[in-house]
Amino acid sequence: MKQLLFAIILMLPVRQASAQPTEQLVRVSVVPDADNWQRKVGEPTRFLITVMRDGSPMRNARIAYQVGPERMKPMQTDTIMLTDGRFTTSGHSMQVPGFLRCAVTVMFGGKAYRGLATVGYDIAGIRPTVTRPADFADFWNGVKRDLASVPLDARLTLLPEKGSGSTNVYHVNLQNLGNARLYGMLCVPKKPGRYPAVLQVPGAGIRPYLPDLELADRGVIVFTIGIHGIPVNMEPSVYRDLEAGPLKGYFFFNNYDPDKFYYKRVYAGCIRAVDFIQELPEYDGEHLAVSGNSQGGMLSIVTAALDKRVKCLAAIHPAFCDLTGYFSGRAGGWPHVFAESNVWYSDLPAIRRTMPYYDVVNFAKALTVPGWYTWGFNDETCPPTSMHAAYNAITAPKEMALYPETGHWFYPEQRARMNAWLLEHLK
Repeated sequence: MKQLLFAIILMLPVRQASAQPTEQLVRVSVVPDADNWQRKVGEPTRFLITVMRDGSPMRNARIAYQVGPERMKPMQTDTIMLTDGRFTTSGHSMQVPGFLRCAVTVMFGGKAYRGLATVGYDIAGIRPTVTRPADFADFWNGVKRDLASVPLDARLTLLPEKGSGSTNVYHVNLQNLGNARLYGMLCVPKKPGRYPAVLQVPGAGIRPYLPDLELADRGVIVFTIGIHGIPVNMEPSVYRDLEAGPLKGYFFFNNYDPDKFYYKRVYAGCIRAVDFIQELPEYDGEHLAVSGNSQGGMLSIVTAALDKRVKCLAAIHPAFCDLTGYFSGRAGGWPHVFAESNVWYSDLPAIRRTMPYYDVVNFAKALTVPGWYTWGFNDETCPPTSMHAAYNAITAPKEMALYPETGHWFYPEQRARMNAWLLEHLK
């Protein structure tokens, strides 16, 4: 019964959040046994678990927990009754640089409540596992040449209802690679002048986009793009249907061939967005940043590496980092193409040959401009092991803002700090 309970609880679905999670009736607190969230290899970590209800430890709460490297086979699994709502695990350690995680679940009222904590071990020593193809630069230079031969064909539609007293907003439609279109929301300050610009690249999913008036009203051109070749101002139901149907799992489409993979057009589209910004009469011609989170963090690094017109970048929990980590017994980046649960392809060797052309690590190594990076240790979508593998490969100027307790979400204060960094570098 003990093993059965543990299996049932851990198999319950857990929704990945993209924004700060809301408070719940039962709170499962998991923290390391010291004030900081980092250790040296070989040092033990115990995790302090507290189950709270109505602000007090919940008595007689039965928990299931596991401790081990993130996304890997746990070192320990167990269930236990907490008579006073509290429990401390035995000490565990990592023998190589990486992350040790304790995940805890408790059932109450027929609902599962979950908490976790993740401790980093010598994280500056995490090295990438992915290799760089010999023709990596030639491949992407070829893509850029092909894109340069495609007319921009920019079409702008003013959206007065979306703007503000200081900013005009336009829906933009551009020609991209392969007869596809690129769509986005453009914010341009109304006051005559020449302004710096930020290209905002999107997180994963299919959805509409709103203009970023927060930055635009402070005197910045902001171009927020979609990646799927569809307008970004349609009814939400349209995007839900696309996500459930023809675009479901798009991040795996044609990943057996570098020339056919879905993200070839996406990466090209980010360069096309820079082409468009360069043509705006209001752009100052010099100060251009790119920013985004998750898939957008990935695209920020890729765009800044491919296009030298970008002068700085800000990336929040980037995806697609060190995808091949799974072949070295550790977590790889989203979308976990090589995780055991996903290795069902008929042509895996071809996929292994394709992914290095798109892996963020190989773009991170090519960065030459300043970057600001932020994420948390509790991220279950983009594992911190994969992100630090990319970050440690960067030789360009870089700043890290760690918020260890965050998962695949970020605090409003993080975003404010990112925008302040961008504004400072766009002066």
